[in-house]
Amino acid sequence: MCKNNLTLLGTEIKPGDSVCLQFDVAKLHTRNSIKVPIYVERAKKDGPVLLFLGGVHGDEINGVEIVRRIIRKKINKPSSGTIICIPVFNIFGFLHMSRKFPDGRDLNRVFPGSSKGSLASQFAHEFKKEIAPYIDYVIDFHSGGADRVNIAQTRCMLTDKKTLTLAKVFGAPFIVQSKFIKKSLRETFHDLGIAAVLFEGGKSMLYDEEAIQYGVQGAMNVMRFLKMKRWKSITENKSVIVKKSKWLRATHSGMFHVRVKNGEWITKKSILGIITDPFGEFERKIYAPFDSYIFCVNISPIVNRGDALFHVSLDTEES
Repeated sequence: MCKNNLTLLGTEIKPGDSVCLQFDVAKLHTRNSIKVPIYVERAKKDGPVLLFLGGVHGDEINGVEIVRRIIRKKINKPSSGTIICIPVFNIFGFLHMSRKFPDGRDLNRVFPGSSKGSLASQFAHEFKKEIAPYIDYVIDFHSGGADRVNIAQTRCMLTDKKTLTLAKVFGAPFIVQSKFIKKSLRETFHDLGIAAVLFEGGKSMLYDEEAIQYGVQGAMNVMRFLKMKRWKSITENKSVIVKKSKWLRATHSGMFHVRVKNGEWITKKSILGIITDPFGEFERKIYAPFDSYIFCVNISPIVNRGDALFHVSLDTEES
C-alpha cells in the first residue's frame, strides 16, 4: 500500500498528483535519447499501487492500445491508491515495430537485468531498481507472436491464489495455467512479491477490437476489486480455467486453411483445418484428437511440418 512518501525516478508523487515521468535509460547510436513516458495518477486517499503495462514487445500493439484507452478515458484516475500506466514499455522496439530491443534481445528474457549488461539488460535493471519496488499489482498486456492469434485470456500460476483471484476478477474468457519463464518480467515480479497477471489477446501487428475491449474492461474490473474506483455498472464475466493444454502441430508442410473459430469448444474428430499443396494434388484434413477448447490459432497461410497450429485445452473447469 502506498503511504505518504512515493518517489519515482527522483520525483516525489504527492497525494492528488497527476504527473508524466520520463524513464531515460539509454541513447541511440545517433546520441538521441529515447524516453519512455510513465503516467502516474495518485488519489488523495491511500491505497494500492497498480501498474498497467503495454508494449513489452514493440510489435504487440493491442496492449499499447488498451493502456492508451485507459488513459484517454481517464479510467486511470483512482479514488484511492495510485495507477501507473506505461503504454509503450519497449519504445525502442515500437519505433521499428519489432519484438526486440536494438541489441537483438527480447526484453522479456533479460530480467532482472544488470547495470553492466546489454542495453536491454540495463533497461531491465533500472526498471527493477527504480519503479518495480513501489508496485503492488500488475496487469501486463500482450498479444500472440508472429501469426498466432490468442483469444482474450489471462495467464498465471493457478497455485498462486492471489494472482488467480485477480485473473478471475479480470474476467477474460479463458484463464490459462502458465509456468514462470526464466528471466521474464512476470518471474521478476513474483520474486519481488508483486501479484502480476499477464493478459494475452489478438496477434502482433494487428488491432483486435474484441481483445482490446476485454483488456479495458478487465482493467476496470481489477480496479473495482481493489477498491480503487467505483463504477455504477460493470461487466462481470466467468472464465474457463485451462489447467493443462497442448499444441496440435502440422503433420505436413503446405498451404493452411483454418476451419474453426478461435475460442470455441470443439469435439473429437471434427475438422480443424486443411493442409494443401498449391497444385491441387494434395490435401490433408486436421481432425480434433479429443474434445477441447481452442484458445490460440495459427493463421499463417503457409506452414511447415511440426509448426504449432492450435493451442487446445486438456483439462478445464469453470471459474
